Amino acid sequence: MTMLRCAVLDDYQNVALATADWAALDDRVQVRSLTSHIADQDELVAAVADCEILVIMRERTPIGEDLLARLPRLRLLVTSGMRNAAVDVGAARRHGVTVCGTDSNAQPPVELTWALLLGLARRIVVENRALREGGPWQQSVGADLSGRRLGLLGLGKIGSRVARIGHAFGMDVTAWSPHLTPQRAAVEHVHLAASKEELLGSSDFVSVHLVLGEGTRGLLGTAELRRMRPTAFLVNTSRAAIVDQDALALALREGWIAGAGVDVFDIEPLPADHPFRSLPNLLATPHLGYVTERNYQGYFSQAVQDIAAYLDGTPVRELSV
Repeated sequence: MTMLRCAVLDDYQNVALATADWAALDDRVQVRSLTSHIADQDELVAAVADCEILVIMRERTPIGEDLLARLPRLRLLVTSGMRNAAVDVGAARRHGVTVCGTDSNAQPPVELTWALLLGLARRIVVENRALREGGPWQQSVGADLSGRRLGLLGLGKIGSRVARIGHAFGMDVTAWSPHLTPQRAAVEHVHLAASKEELLGSSDFVSVHLVLGEGTRGLLGTAELRRMRPTAFLVNTSRAAIVDQDALALALREGWIAGAGVDVFDIEPLPADHPFRSLPNLLATPHLGYVTERNYQGYFSQAVQDIAAYLDGTPVRELSV
């Protein structure tokens, strides 16, 4: 039997091959892991042109028409999650490539959302750095959560869980999205804001939990950020393009808002000279929302299952166009 070749892309922590039982494919597939991001398309083609199978993590590497045309051997693409805006599923099908996904656990991004929000409110990074470096002992006054308003843009699988934790902190939780109904808000015991503008102008903390699409791309721009209170904080663990990146940088530099917690960026990895790396009122993490042991175990174990099912002629969890 001819052995197929599979490459796991963007395995930043070098854990993909140790996180699942890839031995189940030993007699049919040779698997290798690429631990560094390859942004240049020519370099990427050179690295994976011999592969019939690629396993990718979320939107780390875009897979579009141009790249697919240069990978004639490719037959199966497996992505973490059941939605990946960086994959042109239609183009893949035209090139004879099957695209499959994996289940995803909503809890890790919920937890990171609160890590960022709490870090901002209590200035954890600033105070920890001062303590370690011998700086001033207590230099900030934290923002309270209890009794403050948490505004959620989106009340789906992730947003609703963020709301429940907000209630546990004693916060007044309000939400808005283009299609949020009073019935859905009532189920989560959340006040339904009359408009996006009302939510932004009345909230002490705003957290983004929307799916990126034509209706949400650039949803928060200059006008929207100016509506927020100068004491308010913005958290985005969803998708970078929902918030205008230049407008956010300006809002932080000029103090339109008190600060922001961000886990997603328009360019990833973030360039060394990007302004987000130096803004003092930005708490940023390198897209860690879904990076947990349980999620990785699920992703890569199901990637193995997807590959085995495809080889058996019964692909599972196929992505729709």
